[in-house]
Amino acid sequence: MLSQLRDLDLQLLRLFVTVVECGGFSAAQGELGIGQSTISTQMAKLETRLGFRLCERGKAGFRLTPKGEQVLNATRKLFSAIDTFKGEAQGMADTLLGELRIGLSEGLAASVLEQVAEAIRQFRARKQQVQIELITAMPAELERRLLQDQLHLAIGYFSGNQSALTYQPLFRERQVLYCAHGHPLYGRQHISPSDLQQADRVHHPYRFVQAREPLQGTASSAQTEQVDGALAFILSGQHIGYLPEHIAAPWHSSGRLWPIEPESLAFEVPFHLTSHRGQHPSDAQKAFADDLRRAFHPG
Repeated sequence: MLSQLRDLDLQLLRLFVTVVECGGFSAAQGELGIGQSTISTQMAKLETRLGFRLCERGKAGFRLTPKGEQVLNATRKLFSAIDTFKGEAQGMADTLLGELRIGLSEGLAASVLEQVAEAIRQFRARKQQVQIELITAMPAELERRLLQDQLHLAIGYFSGNQSALTYQPLFRERQVLYCAHGHPLYGRQHISPSDLQQADRVHHPYRFVQAREPLQGTASSAQTEQVDGALAFILSGQHIGYLPEHIAAPWHSSGRLWPIEPESLAFEVPFHLTSHRGQHPSDAQKAFADDLRRAFHPG
């Protein structure tokens, strides 16, 4: 009785199908490359494994038994299923599968979004069947999600003090100090340190970046953790504050915002591609990270 299917059983079943398709033991010798006695021995082994006769052979010729007919049909279905499995398995070996959850900092420049889009284009050109989810949030929230394995990768400017995360530099963003039309510092080319210290300043949206800011120690009655909030405070004409240069650009062009001492008070913030150090990256994650690096650092 055949209770388990082994490699030897598959070999015997293939021999059986070949014998049937050739019309008998003698005719199958050339196809199988073995003698008739060996074929007969192998067939006997298969019948012993199954527990019944598959064929009648003798002077009357080769003929399948009713059970042999059923085994032949079942064997052909089995080999067809095996071929399908091999094809699908090979396809999976060459195809990126699964899902990717990518975090992006809010308020990214258009040029940065174009580079992210280029990375997506490169990734989609690969042989892949991957569901991609893009999530926009503040850097602290992106770090939290990375630490909780809710994200695979994130792009942003981060604290850099999470030992469980890896940080790979991607690009830099320029931050400029601004005031708005109606503020006492608006339009002034040279501003004294005392005037700056007296100005009511908006705390930078991402507090851990404050240490990088050239302007330190000023008073503040305005606080926000989002770029839009900082922009609203500054546009009121009552506060000064740092903004990403690309966010302020249309307001600067229209005359609503004024850059304060940009040569000495502007600074750059590094953006990183970040992932969880303890997370084993999938092939899809590694491929997408490679495409991101190429998009931001071509050549």
